[in-house]
Amino acid sequence: MLQPHIIKAVFYRNVASFFSGILGYLFIVVFVVAASFAAFSPQFFTNNLANLDQLTFWFPLLLLFIVPAITMGTWADERRSGTDELLFTLPASDVDILLGKYLAVVCIYTFALIFSVSNLFVLAWIGDPDWGLIFTTYLGYWIAGAALLSIGMFASVLTNSTFVLGTVLCSVPVLIGQAAPWSDFLKSLSLSEQLHDFTTGVIPLSGILYFASLAVFMQYLNLVFITKRHWSAAQKMGMGWQYLIRAIACGVTLVSINNMASHASMRIDMTAEKIFSLSDTTRNLIGKIEAERPVLVQAFVSPDVPRQYVPVQKRLLGLLRQYNDLGGSRISIRIVNVEPYSPEAEEADLLGIPSRKVYSEVGGRSREEDIFLGATVSSAYGEVVIPFFDLATPIEYELTRSIRTVSKEDRLTIGVLATDANVTGGFDMSSFRSLPEWQITDELKKQYKVEQVSADAAIDTGKYQVLLAVMPSSLTEPQMQNFINYVRSGKPVLIFDDPLPISSSRGLQLAPRSPKPSAGGGGMFGQQAPPEPKADGGKLTRLLNLLEIAWDNGQVAWDNSGQRIHPEFGDMLREEILFISPANGTKSALNNDSEITNGLQEIVSFFAGTVRPRANSTLKFEPLLRTSADSGLIDWDDIVSPGMFGGVSISPDPPLFIDKDAHVIAAHITGKLSGDAPGPDGAAPPETSLNVIFVSDADIISDQMFELRQRGFRRTESSAELNFDNVTFVLNAVDVLAGDDSYITLRNRRTSHRTLMRVESYTSNSLKEQNEQNEAATKEAKEKIEQAKENFRKEREKIEKDTSIDDRTKSILLRMKAEEEERKLQVAQANIERDKQAELDRIKAKTVQEIRQIEDTIRYASVAIPPIPAVLLGLIMLLARWKSEQSNISPERRVKST
Repeated sequence: MLQPHIIKAVFYRNVASFFSGILGYLFIVVFVVAASFAAFSPQFFTNNLANLDQLTFWFPLLLLFIVPAITMGTWADERRSGTDELLFTLPASDVDILLGKYLAVVCIYTFALIFSVSNLFVLAWIGDPDWGLIFTTYLGYWIAGAALLSIGMFASVLTNSTFVLGTVLCSVPVLIGQAAPWSDFLKSLSLSEQLHDFTTGVIPLSGILYFASLAVFMQYLNLVFITKRHWSAAQKMGMGWQYLIRAIACGVTLVSINNMASHASMRIDMTAEKIFSLSDTTRNLIGKIEAERPVLVQAFVSPDVPRQYVPVQKRLLGLLRQYNDLGGSRISIRIVNVEPYSPEAEEADLLGIPSRKVYSEVGGRSREEDIFLGATVSSAYGEVVIPFFDLATPIEYELTRSIRTVSKEDRLTIGVLATDANVTGGFDMSSFRSLPEWQITDELKKQYKVEQVSADAAIDTGKYQVLLAVMPSSLTEPQMQNFINYVRSGKPVLIFDDPLPISSSRGLQLAPRSPKPSAGGGGMFGQQAPPEPKADGGKLTRLLNLLEIAWDNGQVAWDNSGQRIHPEFGDMLREEILFISPANGTKSALNNDSEITNGLQEIVSFFAGTVRPRANSTLKFEPLLRTSADSGLIDWDDIVSPGMFGGVSISPDPPLFIDKDAHVIAAHITGKLSGDAPGPDGAAPPETSLNVIFVSDADIISDQMFELRQRGFRRTESSAELNFDNVTFVLNAVDVLAGDDSYITLRNRRTSHRTLMRVESYTSNSLKEQNEQNEAATKEAKEKIEQAKENFRKEREKIEKDTSIDDRTKSILLRMKAEEEERKLQVAQANIERDKQAELDRIKAKTVQEIRQIEDTIRYASVAIPPIPAVLLGLIMLLARWKSEQSNISPERRVKST
């Protein structure tokens, strides 16, 4: 029977003993300072996210310091001072004493963690963290430390050299994953692996059981060793073997329980967005499934997957269990464990779920594995196959969309306009090769019927809910007219056109200002027929007139906010790569008033154009995507240069000038056509309402964006993962145009991108100054070149006006002068460009230093603040102790002042 008063007495005694000397405070101060250095490392500012990921990375190693420091005197000090015999002769059980000491070290460790909470005030000052995630992260820190404290106590009961032994014993769960990288089982037992779920914002049952089991097992070993004094000499051998067998049985039991718990997905979701729980959208959609036509979900999953796919596997299985519980008789779940070359593997392959080759690192070497991680969703109405759930696949969205798609008898139809972009695939006659369909087509097929639409004839206005047109600037004259007639009919249309497409298989050949490629084939003598010219010269003139917008097919937008939003890329970013996010300084960068962009966080765009309404437009022009105000436009002649083998190539360093305009990259255009808008063949048009989304970048829906969505992207292993909303934006646009908003909320659902807003505001001034100085240097260089050209022009005019020279001599002198001035001009241009580049490098170096100084100031302040409370408490306690000692000294023993 436990005796609370004994436990309480032992607890107070040990806590007071730790804080009675300066050494205890010193340990806590060192721990807090080290935690601050880890939390606010340079990588923290590079990631630009308001979380504790960097502290989490180093925290297991910090525990190797603080745990032995707290526990090294737990039993050893009792032996050194000779109070152990007195302690164990008290009318108390060994369990009472053990619990009192354990609660004491847990209390001391809790104090150390509380002192480090001042890091959170710094985090809140420079950003807007998810407090639910912060809570679970600190809970993970606490419970992990509490488990290791049992190991530290065990080291103290074994020997007096407890700090070294405690560090060695604690390093077993901390470093077991690194020591045995070939074993997934041993990796799963590592402290870092079990801490991971806590640091993502959830409280997992498996993690709690792991740390609780570790603490219980080590406390049992503590109890065994402190009860050895009760054994007689004759009993030692027999009792030793008996307790060894008990300890092994206890360990096996706890490992078995943890292994079973690891396959469960019971967890509490504490994130602000509740991203690990089924959404209300999913619950509502499942509730609408017809009971007489149930849905069957068959998941084919490899039981053993590489480490990086374990979270995907666990999340998939956990969600399927939630679907099973929620769906009742409406949903049947079948989970098939698949081994390579097994009958289950053959079944999966027949259903359209082949094995996927993935790469993992084992023992420092890359290894290729074939794994299954896909599902089929079927009902009486149809079937949807999800071949593979990759690292960044939105699992709940894929499952819910597939369930709803097969539970509906009819699907809406999306038409894809046939253009030179070949979105639906085909055969390229100019290069004689097959072209695969774009992944956007495959993605749309999971929800809609998708058909290719030819503009060679009039387009059926009653067949398609939405018409998708990518690069309509490549259409010929009759095709363009048929397309414009369809747009004028008022049917929803989603248009992507791009002044400089770089992601398609044809690349810059698709640019509106580039000629159409030859259709292939040839005449009698092998000569190819010239291609038919593009309508309106690729300018979309009539389409723009109809939509009452302006778009230059040769202007490219640039934005200088990318380095501020994603400093991890450093100098690798070109300004023509646009990161469209409220973090760029434009609050309406993603229009929160539109269903399409509300809830999105960031979109990346490459060499996009810009669109704007005309001054006299009567249509509603709703911007969807905008750049920052630190942006501008680059003309065609500046952004491209003649290619080595014909065509054009992208200039490496075009001139950049800020125009202070937040340029619109995409817009939703609606409203009734004006009465004077011409109809087909000049006829008066019927009254119709336009419903068009115009996006001036085709790269937004390139296959690369889908690959990023599936796999995610990290600049380095320690950097934050980048998740762009390009695919979500496109699918939302299709849904809104089609009038089906069922998935928009679910599709937008992911962790908020919480940046270091205060750091961004400080560094933006330095970047703004850099832009102004760059512009001045570029302008000065341009003026010098123009001056050199002007000097040549004046010399030429002087020779031409000289009447004393005959025409033949003039011609010779002009040619000689031209050659001389051309050489001078080339030398002058080279010198001017060299000087300009040197000045730009100097400005850039200065800006980098200023930004680094800002980050270092915040970092050192973050490191200096946390230990202050611990130091103050230590001084107060030492002062109180000194006063207490002074008050206990009798006046007769005090030194008399003379």
